[in-house]
Amino acid sequence: MKSLKYCFHPSIISRIPSCILSANRRYLATDQNASTKTEANNTTEAQAEIGPSAPELQVNNLTGDYQHVFEIALNRAERRNALGKQLLSQLDATLDSIKDNNAIRCVLFRSMVPNVFCAGADLKERLTMPQEEVGPFVSKIKEIFSKIFGLSVPTIVALDGLALGGGLELALACDIRIAAHTAKLGLTETKLGIIPGAGGTQRLPRLIGVAKAKELIYTGRILDGQQAYEFRLVNEVVKQNAQSDAAYQRSLEIAREIAQQGPLAVRMAKQAINKGSEVDLQTGLDVEEGCYDTVLTSEDRIEGLKAFQEKRKPIYKGV
Repeated sequence: MKSLKYCFHPSIISRIPSCILSANRRYLATDQNASTKTEANNTTEAQAEIGPSAPELQVNNLTGDYQHVFEIALNRAERRNALGKQLLSQLDATLDSIKDNNAIRCVLFRSMVPNVFCAGADLKERLTMPQEEVGPFVSKIKEIFSKIFGLSVPTIVALDGLALGGGLELALACDIRIAAHTAKLGLTETKLGIIPGAGGTQRLPRLIGVAKAKELIYTGRILDGQQAYEFRLVNEVVKQNAQSDAAYQRSLEIAREIAQQGPLAVRMAKQAINKGSEVDLQTGLDVEEGCYDTVLTSEDRIEGLKAFQEKRKPIYKGV
């Protein structure tokens, strides 16, 4: 298997604000004198760049076997990846920069901070906000998470640790959730006298059913990975490893599998599912027909048929 490298594609660098990039980009494992690195070495180098001096958000175009997978990594160790203004601003800018990039076939969210995905809102920062700013700020978080949900390509989130409140709401906006058995997941807002305000009261019931969602939100209960799987909150639970990145490693495998499929077909499948699940069955079938018509006239469809006939791997272009 080819090595996993962390790098920026030039077209993406040009559209991402400089505040997301560190001055010397040390956190990118891009040794110009070495053509290959192991996955473990890359992960170690990336994780070494955490702390106050590191960027709060790292974005990477993966290469080799993981080509066409775009990674967004939370990296605010001193605040357990709490959703503060700067982190959210960088996330918003990143989403805007990639939404029309057809070279990306899957987006993978993860954390660079061991045992933490996202602890939720930055409550210390929230306490300093004037009352009139809080409502618009929460609405902005909801808007950013809706951008994640609305991405045309599949999204996966690796939950190798704590994901509470807004951290879990971010995960709920993704298509696929993979959790380590040691993860801690919960919408805990009622413990603070508030309710989930970034989509949790709407996405959780649609995912696990109204009754179960009410139970979790009313109680503010925190689930481990196995319990989350039993609630159907996550797609898969994996045993945590010594590197505390088992969910990430499993997410990489799924992302690679997705990226090998016809990209236009996958995008249309996501559109058909997302739009169809919000309407009645007949309207949903009409949505599916429209999406199918799009792939029916595509170059990818012809390439897929030729590759099948010639017994070779298809070379898809996404058109």
